[in-house]
Amino acid sequence: MDQTSNSEFDRLSVHLIEAQRLLSRYRLVENLVNRQEMPKHRLVENLVHKQNLGELGQLLNGLDAVDAARVLEALSPEDRLLAWEQIRVDRLDSILLLLLDEVREELVNASSHQTEKVSLNVFELHEGRLRQVKIANKADLADLKPIWVDLVAPTTEMRYWVGDFFGLDLPDPDGLTDLEHSARFYVEDNGEIHLHSDFLLDAGDKAQNIAVAFILHKDILFSVRKEELPVFRLQRLRARTQPGYVTEGKDVLLDLYAADAEYSADALEDVYAELESVGKRVLNPQVTDDVAAQILAEIAGGEDLNGRIRRNVLDTRRALSFLMRGKSLSPKQHDEAREIVRDIESLDGHTTFLFGKINFLMDATVGFININQNKRVSKLTSISIIFMPINILAGIGGMSEFSMMSKDFNIDWPMAYAGFVLGSVVVGWGTYHVLKFLEARATRRILGAKGQAKSS
Repeated sequence: MDQTSNSEFDRLSVHLIEAQRLLSRYRLVENLVNRQEMPKHRLVENLVHKQNLGELGQLLNGLDAVDAARVLEALSPEDRLLAWEQIRVDRLDSILLLLLDEVREELVNASSHQTEKVSLNVFELHEGRLRQVKIANKADLADLKPIWVDLVAPTTEMRYWVGDFFGLDLPDPDGLTDLEHSARFYVEDNGEIHLHSDFLLDAGDKAQNIAVAFILHKDILFSVRKEELPVFRLQRLRARTQPGYVTEGKDVLLDLYAADAEYSADALEDVYAELESVGKRVLNPQVTDDVAAQILAEIAGGEDLNGRIRRNVLDTRRALSFLMRGKSLSPKQHDEAREIVRDIESLDGHTTFLFGKINFLMDATVGFININQNKRVSKLTSISIIFMPINILAGIGGMSEFSMMSKDFNIDWPMAYAGFVLGSVVVGWGTYHVLKFLEARATRRILGAKGQAKSS
């Protein structure tokens, strides 16, 4: 055990010495460059930055999470932050969880790590309109009085320092769909209102429901999600351009649910248009199997989107009902929530109608496939009927009748076989024309019955 501990200590010492050497060289060269005035000062500085810090990043990213955490803890605060910025984004969370509490807090409060997908926006009221403030670190939150804090795909460190600043725990967006989150709407003992809602994202070729966590804490709305959503962009646009559109966090929440209902209605209109186009193709009397397969794929896509819309509006109605029962809304907000619920109820009838239309188109398409299959079976049946007499004759011909004909009637076997083949052709030709005659007579009977029905 002692030998293992010593080997680990020696390994960490080597990594720490190498990291300190790279940082010292970076500081030294940076100071030399800053003291001199050169025409290409900025270019040289950038080259030095990339070379030394690039080597430092390779060192830290090559270590496992435990060794990297121990090396960071051993560095000075200034060097620690510089080294932390060189670690890849996909490794941040695993290393952050292994750090000491004071080191973790120091890094998450001062770090500017942020991916392109990650965003944190704070909205405060300014002259009756929402004003958006981009936030990079904890210091940017000072002196702000937000009514809405919106986090898109936040990292662990971002959730930590935002929650630490406002005094609440922000959920992980990746865990919003886990089974343990069965309580989607609840109120904490401290008065926090928690809601986990689904919002529709119709990306054209792929529709999905994105889980969004809402927290109403001290009249501030916090929203956490993995993806940017059109509903949120619409809400930000309206609140920034229309004075008096929102006055507090609950207004923002209700307007998000209202915008979600509108977005669902627009998506339903798209389903309507798509099914209308599909319906015109289904009603074409000539639907091949390839066309039918394509139609079935489009119908399946429409059914999937319609189902997601239905699930989305159902979830929104549950959230609004929870808010209305909780008596946390003002009379005006209560009336607004009731109006949104009415709009959602009107969408239920549309989704039900679309389900019926989808089932009809599906049955009609499958019916055309069955008709095409029946046509092929009918052709095979006709061929079998035509060749059935021939098969009977062939069976008879295999029972020594030809030898009898050649002996008793003095007919050579080539002539006997030729006569047999000719007779088979005549029988097949006659059978084919008999079938055509019977089919034509049945068609005339059907047309005559239709004519009599119209005249009567």
